Amino acid sequence: MKSFLAAVKNGEKGFAIKNSLFLPFHCEIITIWIGKEMSMLSTPEQITDLCESGLLGIRTGDSYTNLVFRKWGNLAKELGHDKGHIILQAAEKGSDIFNSKNLHYIRIGFHDHQKELSLEIIDNPLDL
Repeated sequence: MKSFLAAVKNGEKGFAIKNSLFLPFHCEIITIWIGKEMSMLSTPEQITDLCESGLLGIRTGDSYTNLVFRKWGNLAKELGHDKGHIILQAAEKGSDIFNSKNLHYIRIGFHDHQKELSLEIIDNPLDL
């Protein structure tokens, strides 16, 4: 099982293929925000239903997590060149999600129309 705190600290990158993100870690996802940074008035879309909602598919491998955003087309094209980001509120896999010290926000950045994703831990998802 790969830690997201270690992956971010080590500068590991994820990648995107159309509406699918591959992240180099495992985690317990609490919520997901998808935000565009094109307007001061825009608010991020928050996804809290991670079950059979049809919005999101989650698959894990030995060393990665794959998130498939079924409602979206090409995430790198829509959010690339710093037009937006995805933020996960998550805890390390197997940790106590009821202890607020275990919850972190992971910002996933799309810097260009390429596949590579940047990862960083942030304090407040609404203060970017």
